[in-house]
Amino acid sequence: MKELLEVMAKGLVEDKDAVKVTVDEPDEEGVVVYHLSVAEGDVGRVIGKQGKIAKAIRTVMRSAAIRSGQHVSVEID
Repeated sequence: MKELLEVMAKGLVEDKDAVKVTVDEPDEEGVVVYHLSVAEGDVGRVIGKQGKIAKAIRTVMRSAAIRSGQHVSVEID
């Protein structure tokens, strides 16, 4: 899952070395939170107009998680 998020983010940004993904332990509801950090100049590329790209990233991550029996959330820092 972490690799999937990294690949999607690196495909969108200019500074690929600045892409970092950290993973929190599952909370009491079993939701794993992935934190995506990118360079300051690339934040707009990852979020997109009206948050459409961020929403699409979250949808892909949730779909992949459901296939493996997990619950995930993506935070863009």
